[in-house]
Amino acid sequence: MTNANTQVPAPMSIFERYLTVWVFLCILAGIALGQWLPGPVQAIGGMEVAKVNLPVGLLIWVMIIPMLLKVDFGALDQVKAHWRGIAVTLFVNWAVKPFSMALLGYVFIRQVFAPWLPADQIDSYIAGLILLAAAPCTAMVFVWSRLTGGHPLFTLSQVALNDTIMVFAFAPIVALLLGLSSITVPWATLLTSVVLYIVIPVALAQVWRARLLKAGPAVFDATLAKIGPWSITALLATLVLLFGFQGEAILQQPLVIAMLAVPILIQVFFNSALAYWLNRQLGESHNVACPSALIGASNFFELAVAAAISLFGFKSGAALATVVGVLIEVPVMLLVVRIVNQTKGWYERA
Repeated sequence: MTNANTQVPAPMSIFERYLTVWVFLCILAGIALGQWLPGPVQAIGGMEVAKVNLPVGLLIWVMIIPMLLKVDFGALDQVKAHWRGIAVTLFVNWAVKPFSMALLGYVFIRQVFAPWLPADQIDSYIAGLILLAAAPCTAMVFVWSRLTGGHPLFTLSQVALNDTIMVFAFAPIVALLLGLSSITVPWATLLTSVVLYIVIPVALAQVWRARLLKAGPAVFDATLAKIGPWSITALLATLVLLFGFQGEAILQQPLVIAMLAVPILIQVFFNSALAYWLNRQLGESHNVACPSALIGASNFFELAVAAAISLFGFKSGAALATVVGVLIEVPVMLLVVRIVNQTKGWYERA
């Protein structure tokens, strides 16, 4: 980042650029640990209080808080300057994306791929897909925006607005869609997940952010650079544990990951294209349309993973479905970045 006001990030780090490779290696490492050291892995899985796994809860906080540190809620006063782009992104994020994923999950998981999936996990897979789609991207979108020359203040204000809405809308939307899919989730558990993985991390990040900015922009930027690797490291450690539990199921059903990837891929391309086209129709500038399309397509997969584990457990199909989102996030979003960059001429001929 160049300073605390613009929030323009540095180019993708090697960890971010090759996240898919690291996730794949974590799959292998987790499966191997689950097979070779089942006792310690099961012991970690049993460290729970009120259905919250303590080691994973700590890892999730380490994963999320550095990302939320970038969010400036003071940027909400910029919303009115780009109201058309904001309106498109909010429409896609909250009125289209979760519902389209629920529909895609029904079509592909409950219908098309059902004969090849374990019947007792189908509901759980759909729940994981819904959790993934109900949480708009918070952190990586800063990187996608930078790679497309996106308007930094629009990106910042949109992320701040999405985070504000997510505190209030994530639980009701998830509960509604799970209910429509005939999946029962205790409200208390869902609300606990929201408090643990949205409300508390946002509050802690904003307190820390205020103290850092009080010390000066140089201190703020240096801290962000220092703690940046924490998020990826914590994510990878969580995935190793997750696949330690999922290993047996994956070895028995190796095509499950590919089948779960289908609705996620369709959703990404559909929502990014819809947001991009709507911005063009409304006459919004290209440097706003790009981050709008990218925010509309990508997911806050860290929150989705945490919520899936809290609601359904390490061994659930929901946890596995959210991890598939992590696996394909970077290569797919880089492809979307390339598409919006290469179509700039077409876009501006509107």
